[in-house]
Amino acid sequence: MHTQLTGLQFALFSVLMAFVALPGARGETYSVTSPDGHVRVQVDVNRQIRYSVQYDGGSVIESSPIALTVNNSTVLGHNPSVTKTDQSSVRETITPVVARKEQTIPDEYNRLRITFRKNFTVTFRAYDDGVAYRFATTYPGNVKVQSEQASFRFAEDYPVYFPVTESFITHQEANYRYGDLSTVTLDSLGFPPVLIAPEQGPKILITEADLEDYPGMYLTRDQEDPLMLVGTFPAYPLQEQQQGDRTVIVSQRADYLAQTAGTRAFPWRVIAIAPHDTDLLQNEIVYRLAKPLQLEDTSWIHPGKVAWDWWNALNVYGVDFKSGVNTATYKYYIDFAARYHLDYVILDEGWSEPSDLFAINPDVDMEELTSYAEQKDVGLILWCVWLSLDNDLQRALDQFQQWGIKGIKVDFMQRDDQKMVNYYRTVTREAAKRHLLVDFHGAYKPAGLRRAYPNLITREGVQGLEHSKWSRQPDPEYTLQLPFIRMFAGPMDFTPGAMHNAQKANFRPIFNRPMSLGTRVHQLAMYVVYESPLQMLSDSPTHYMEQPEMMEFLSRVPTTWDETRPLDARVSDYLVLARRSGDQWYVGAMTDWTPRDLTVDLGFLPAGSYTARIYQDGINADRYASDYVARTIRVPADRQLQVQLAPGGGWVARIFPAK
Repeated sequence: MHTQLTGLQFALFSVLMAFVALPGARGETYSVTSPDGHVRVQVDVNRQIRYSVQYDGGSVIESSPIALTVNNSTVLGHNPSVTKTDQSSVRETITPVVARKEQTIPDEYNRLRITFRKNFTVTFRAYDDGVAYRFATTYPGNVKVQSEQASFRFAEDYPVYFPVTESFITHQEANYRYGDLSTVTLDSLGFPPVLIAPEQGPKILITEADLEDYPGMYLTRDQEDPLMLVGTFPAYPLQEQQQGDRTVIVSQRADYLAQTAGTRAFPWRVIAIAPHDTDLLQNEIVYRLAKPLQLEDTSWIHPGKVAWDWWNALNVYGVDFKSGVNTATYKYYIDFAARYHLDYVILDEGWSEPSDLFAINPDVDMEELTSYAEQKDVGLILWCVWLSLDNDLQRALDQFQQWGIKGIKVDFMQRDDQKMVNYYRTVTREAAKRHLLVDFHGAYKPAGLRRAYPNLITREGVQGLEHSKWSRQPDPEYTLQLPFIRMFAGPMDFTPGAMHNAQKANFRPIFNRPMSLGTRVHQLAMYVVYESPLQMLSDSPTHYMEQPEMMEFLSRVPTTWDETRPLDARVSDYLVLARRSGDQWYVGAMTDWTPRDLTVDLGFLPAGSYTARIYQDGINADRYASDYVARTIRVPADRQLQVQLAPGGGWVARIFPAK
């Protein structure tokens, strides 16, 4: 049990213990602790630089070597020689331009920076909820980075959630393989975030932050140590081959990872620490470590909900026009968005030739549509293939601005080598100049770019609902892993909202008449649980308008939040989460394929009387997944609600002061 310190005791403890340097038997040992004293990082400098992490004295990361090799043969970390160290404490508050979990984010950590000969430093930050380290160099001109040694050694053969990809050409949309660390094969390539889940002690999540002008990190098993994960990186692409109208394959890579500025800081390697599963739902360490805001004017950046055409295959009916990629159909979507106060409509694939953004579909009158959308106070977002956009970036973005387009959905990048990472920044920066939002699909995981450029409003990098069009994924096992793992890194454009729902026995993947696995309210709860400031309504407007109780909720639910309270959770099994917007609270609960009875404790509500508008699985949702019940109740004085979840089920409530 942790004993709370008084304010004076804590201050003295911080001064005495936060930064310690001890002589080692064969080198030097340095340490830094978190502000609350729970987390401790130890750095041993001898023939290598090695670090370890403890939580309340227990091992999180065992002694693990780190290094960076530049300019062919200079290994920063081999026989290192310390020239100085310095320490500091930071107690700040970040106010995001586009909120996600909270209106404000406390940024509090203790820092240890070690300066070495050979013109480099290594900085460690100890937060209450994690640790991060990064290299920085001070060389003139440019340097080539040949390799980086990033390693994470664990004390025991812990279970791990490991998303495996076959190569560095990936949408990062794989399922999580669950097994012990020793079952990760030597040829397995996993993309962060990766979650290590000890049965006793805190859970550990590995990812990166402030990724810029450098390739993304993947993880694989160490060749000799089955309890160690190590970083591996896509080398710089020297030759590329185009396949079809949207895919580019790297056919030859260089013998280096990046050619970059010699004076710079490299990406943070992040180790998040979660004593409780609910802590994974609250952690904002990736955002805290990211580069600060780079835009002067952000007044035009508006999150919101989107009517999306592609998943539902433009299946509108009961109308007097032929549905499809045409002006009449998109006017119907615009009318739907305006009726329910949705902010945007996406024109996905088909409004132009995918290979040529200026070859407009003759059935789509862009001038008429943009004018109509403006009259209805609905913004339009255009889908485009990244390669087509890259081929004529400035002219295309200028055209979008001239039309009055509000954002772009850029797709099929499928890589995160240095060249592609730089493409993301270029597109986001150039889009911001023209007041365009950006939604990246076919994308790698978030790594902090949205803090610098908040017009990067969301991204995919997740096995979203689209997979249900051709597979038996995503299922409720996977959708109960995402909030703890992928969502940890940043917003995810999962695209929820299916109105055709099925249990296992009734599900069929039908590309042009899709359905979802799990219940109707499982989908509804995603609008509270899943974080995306640009949140899609993926089903057909006709289906939604046939479900007025669904639209009663979907038209109101926010996409950003003032406050988040995880109430109860277990990775991959279930969760209950409360979020506040103004004086209203939204509570969402989801379960995997196991039906559950849960108690939702609303003790966080301020004093007063409250009304709850509740949507819950119907009594037959275990057979007919679209079955649901909507009801309105007074929140009881004891603030306790009993909730029953069907297999793959959900529960959601909007709670507001009673009148």
